[in-house]
Amino acid sequence: MTRTHDKTAEELISLTGVSPREALAAARSLLATGPGPRDASIAHQAAAIVLRDFGDVRAAIREFRLAARLARAAAEPDREADVLTSLGTALVMSGRTGAGLVALDQALARVASGAARGRILVRRGGSLHIAGRYDEARADLRKAITLTRRSGEVLWEARARTAAALADLAVGATARAEAGFLAAESLFAGTGQRLEIAYARQNRALVAFASGDLPAALRHLDDAAGRYAELGVAVPDAALDRCAVLLAAGLPADALAGVEAALAGRITATKRAELMLAAARTALAAGRPGQAAERAVMSRSMFATQQREWWRTHATLVLLQARLAAGRPPGRLLAEAIRTAGRLDELRSDEAPDAWLLAGRIALAAGPRIPAAEASRLLACAARAARRRVPAFARAAGSLAAALQAEQAGDRRRLLAACGRGFGLLEEHLGTLGAAELRAHATAHGAELAGLAQRAALRSGRPRLLLEWSERWRAVTFAAPGGIGGVVPPGTSSALPPPGDPAARAELAALRDVTARLERAEPGGFPATVLHRERLRLEAAVRRRTLRSAPGRGGAAARFDAGDLLDQLGPGRLLELVVADGDLHVLVCGDGRIRRLAAGAAAEAAREVDFARFGLSRIARGGLDPKTPQGPVTEPAEQALAALAVAGRRLEALLLGAARDQLGDDGPLVIVPPGRLNAVPWGLLPSLAGRAVTVAPSGRAWCRARSTGPFGLDKTVLVAGPGLGAASTEVRTLAGQYQRAVVLADGSATTARVLAAIDGAGLAHIAAHGTFRADSPMFSSLRLDDGPMTAHDVERLRRAPFRLILPSCESGLLAPAGADELLGLASALLPLGTAGIVASVAQVNDRAAAPLMLALHRRLRSAGPGPGTLAAALRDARADACHAAAGDPVVTAAGWSFIALGA
Repeated sequence: MTRTHDKTAEELISLTGVSPREALAAARSLLATGPGPRDASIAHQAAAIVLRDFGDVRAAIREFRLAARLARAAAEPDREADVLTSLGTALVMSGRTGAGLVALDQALARVASGAARGRILVRRGGSLHIAGRYDEARADLRKAITLTRRSGEVLWEARARTAAALADLAVGATARAEAGFLAAESLFAGTGQRLEIAYARQNRALVAFASGDLPAALRHLDDAAGRYAELGVAVPDAALDRCAVLLAAGLPADALAGVEAALAGRITATKRAELMLAAARTALAAGRPGQAAERAVMSRSMFATQQREWWRTHATLVLLQARLAAGRPPGRLLAEAIRTAGRLDELRSDEAPDAWLLAGRIALAAGPRIPAAEASRLLACAARAARRRVPAFARAAGSLAAALQAEQAGDRRRLLAACGRGFGLLEEHLGTLGAAELRAHATAHGAELAGLAQRAALRSGRPRLLLEWSERWRAVTFAAPGGIGGVVPPGTSSALPPPGDPAARAELAALRDVTARLERAEPGGFPATVLHRERLRLEAAVRRRTLRSAPGRGGAAARFDAGDLLDQLGPGRLLELVVADGDLHVLVCGDGRIRRLAAGAAAEAAREVDFARFGLSRIARGGLDPKTPQGPVTEPAEQALAALAVAGRRLEALLLGAARDQLGDDGPLVIVPPGRLNAVPWGLLPSLAGRAVTVAPSGRAWCRARSTGPFGLDKTVLVAGPGLGAASTEVRTLAGQYQRAVVLADGSATTARVLAAIDGAGLAHIAAHGTFRADSPMFSSLRLDDGPMTAHDVERLRRAPFRLILPSCESGLLAPAGADELLGLASALLPLGTAGIVASVAQVNDRAAAPLMLALHRRLRSAGPGPGTLAAALRDARADACHAAAGDPVVTAAGWSFIALGA
């Protein structure tokens, strides 16, 4: 037997999965010796496998065809069948699915043994999966697992389980897919197939991503990346997967860095072009239009050289978007924008509506240089393109185009109708997304619709109309599987499929999987066509399930009833703050009517909020003794407190304006701020200092939360994380005041135990160091004994506690995402049933917060669980703590730092 590099011909095939580069060198060395047809067939097949895995599919197909001819010359049907199997797989990878399936059928016809048939069925099942024939694929792969296991072929059994798991993932069977990948990984470990173990880890990341578990997806991708690096193998799809997960996690800068790192590696020209386009899109998402334009130009040039027209045109679209964002004069972009939109229309791209919309917006921005009729024509093209069979988010672009047309014509009625249709489509799109951050960033598609509707309502001079459209937009931005607007009362249907519905979870997971595969598929080919059709089918299935779970709701949120809001308020007031063209307007609801009053500039208010939060945090860091300031505080605490009082008056003028004189004397006071002003320390405003103030995500959410009956009243959970000091004593003190309370402290406060304890509790108090992640708010966390408990972890609760107290620093902070969505610990809890949260919007001094928390619990025990009692208890606790501390500025600042969220 011929030997080279100490490897026999038989060893070459196995070596491809252990050390691909060594296998390729050994195959070339063997062929240089002029072997017989059998050994030459093996060597060419080994070389082809490595070339295929390295991304050079065209060269791999040539090698496979030569290997098949040599196997036929050697009169070895089993060998020929094995090569035909590899050839069929390579053809499918190249987009020639029909030819690949024919080759696989020919291979199957040449063998009779169970082991050989099992190997071929693995490849045919995988190819059928790519073709979207999932039932046939799963049938083939079940047979393959049985045959390979019976014949003792561990490596091929592992591959069969991998392919079966991918097919399971395609139909949304995520639990079965995860189990399949785990079993395959265990089998691969016994064979030494290091590359296939890395593939298994990457596949497990896909399962986690489809399930909405972004932290697990990132862990698996990190593991896979390390294994690829050890093997010296570049896997561009792994970089693209990681980019998608990081973007979903709200980390565009990290996503961009990962794509750029992948571009520095050794990859094929086709994948380099695709990664370059991904880098352009990611740079645009990261707010770097200059870098996005540079990458888009490079990718467009590469696609042109490769004669890949579909990709080249999409790169041009990204380039135009980047240049417009960078401030390029719109008049210079219009001609190319029109050509690009027309070509995308011809290519039947899902992005054609957005391309026409971009051209229309450019025409509008160009002003009098472009006739109004031309802008109207381009917007009409966007609306027409959106009527094709495209996903909901693409159809929403058509509604936006129609709204812009109506605004141009001064037709308010037609404008609002278009905005309503757009909101309905956006809700349909949000219903297909599982992870909160995916939903939040998707709402950016509706930001312009919201602005158009609110401006039209404002110009109408009808405050009720402005309130209705503001609430309509908030219903979109707070759409979640748990319900609209934050709370789903027990016994009512949510707007979207219930989280516990396995069929709904399967459909959503399958949709995310098929969308990810579609983004990697070569456009125009058979697999891409199948995947596109499958995506539309799954979207329709999710939509039908939504309609069944919310009878009569149709394509939009249930109509907001302003009358019901006014009835529930009674003598109270609800202030809804609306931003229109940069200015704040306060809608004062109460006394049976709705009034609109002007306030300040939103940007100026946001700066003042940042100053106030900084001042509160500065006092918290300065220690309890106002006479001996410590740390970065350079002035006595009393002086810093006086500066905060001045800031409070400025904030009041900017946020409330004349509305401060319309607050009423009694009843609840509810404030609904826009997303960019979620972190206001409302107790700092002079007119609110003695009021019980509740901060709600929307008027609709407040109404629904009030109607939610209390639950879990016999279950109190007290948690103390590590390294707390005074807060740990606070939890021990509270434990003596509650009978039968569940106490987790001193090493027992692990993430799993805390989540299990607070699920469905009536009251939970979690004292733990908090970390707010502005760069990725859903990774904001509370530090427990086994590490951070993130907002992603909290989302997995079946039912959040009825009331939650979070005495940690910045626990109430939410980060704006998308258009007006908020992300953070509180946003993860409100949709799961939490009626009220007490949390901070600034850093707090632990020792100053402890008496405030004890006073809050004392007030809550005497007040009971009724609506509004949480805000009233917080107000009274502030007064109690300040009185007990004789007006200590640090205790006063701690009281101002906390707000009551929910109802």
